[in-house]
Amino acid sequence: MACNQCDESIFIQKLGRCFRCMAQLTSLSVIGWPLWWWFYAEQPTKVESIGLLFFCSAFSALLLLHLLFLAYYEIKKRIT
Repeated sequence: MACNQCDESIFIQKLGRCFRCMAQLTSLSVIGWPLWWWFYAEQPTKVESIGLLFFCSAFSALLLLHLLFLAYYEIKKRIT
């Protein structure tokens, strides 16, 4: 990957530091949720709907985790 933190193999060290990952997750969430809403909101029990819903939820959850760690690092940097 492009940043120094992504050369490490430990997942927890990458959270909140990899802006490339955050940009990819943001774009996937911005694309995925409207697609689900447009095509599958009326039929949430279809297999395709459930699959897209899980993918969108995973993208959004990982993005939220990145943003929480980013906020934690920023607060920690300001305190010290």
